[in-house]
Amino acid sequence: MAYVDHAFSISDEDVMMEGSYVVQNRPPVKEIALAVSLLVFGVVGLVIGAVMAYNLAGGDRAHGIFFAILGAVLFLPGFYYTRIAYYAYKGYKGFSFANIPTV
Repeated sequence: MAYVDHAFSISDEDVMMEGSYVVQNRPPVKEIALAVSLLVFGVVGLVIGAVMAYNLAGGDRAHGIFFAILGAVLFLPGFYYTRIAYYAYKGYKGFSFANIPTV
């Protein structure tokens, strides 16, 4: 008979001994508000940057391009975390409010 080390094995009895636990999956309000504000300010920055670059505000396109780059930097994390929050709210598999980092 082969030797079996039961110290590291998991059986049904071990799981039942631990008891039940409750998963807290409440929406993090501050983090979602930050994500939505980043998304909104990013879209505003992109639009203002495009308008400024088209109209040559400030005498050249550099000011508009700067605002567009700033808008893109704000938009990307805002969109990413807002999407995670939306999918977690809707209950899609693989998405949870725990995926949003704390502020």
